[in-house]
Amino acid sequence: MKVNIISGTLDIPDVGEFLKFLNDIAARHHAVVQALDADKLAGEKHLRFAVEKAIRSFELGRNIATSLEKEILLYAAGTRQIGRALDMGVRKGRNNIAIVVVGNGNNAYSGIKEKIIEAPVLEYTKDKRDALMEFFGITDLEVRAAGEEKIPELVLERVALVDVIK
Repeated sequence: MKVNIISGTLDIPDVGEFLKFLNDIAARHHAVVQALDADKLAGEKHLRFAVEKAIRSFELGRNIATSLEKEILLYAAGTRQIGRALDMGVRKGRNNIAIVVVGNGNNAYSGIKEKIIEAPVLEYTKDKRDALMEFFGITDLEVRAAGEEKIPELVLERVALVDVIK
């Protein structure tokens, strides 16, 4: 399956309306579309890994969620708890956002791309350090042992562990 990722900034006045917009585009173009808080993503590798794991879980019949959109959210958040995973979603107001389009949704991709001010908000930066450590439960001890530059890999480890705790 083809996976496109769009990242940037977006002002969302009404989350419900925005999610309806994404769902309408997904349905119209037979694609899967998921929006995530880019501030809680440790880079494109993190998001692509989560998407691959989610797709694979559906292929193997080992999915936790009933939809691929939710499964992507669960893996990206490194958890089996949907309530916790929803914390990785978008919110009202200004968002650093990453939107994943899975499938043959080139037109879906274009329709969504028009709404976003593209910016490099997806990649890991030191500004994301504390938020990622808190969200993924990464301890100072782990960072001291692995090294500051390994925080994105520690996040990937949390994503991989979702399969282990199933």
